[in-house]
Amino acid sequence: MRYVKDLMERSAFGVCSYLGDKMGIASARVRINFIYISFVALGSPVILYIFVAFWLNVRNYIRRKRSLIWQ
Repeated sequence: MRYVKDLMERSAFGVCSYLGDKMGIASARVRINFIYISFVALGSPVILYIFVAFWLNVRNYIRRKRSLIWQ
């Protein structure tokens, strides 16, 4: 079961775990709240989720590039 959970976290861009780490709460609680908010707001938070996933990907790419320059 842990393998499935790790696979889903990696394929889901790690947005909920990132937000959970930043806010100091469990990532599972962030996921559940995201699901509830998506139902209430008729799916519009999905756009926010995709934006944050894109931003995290760009930020990680920039960090990798910087580390290669300074080596």
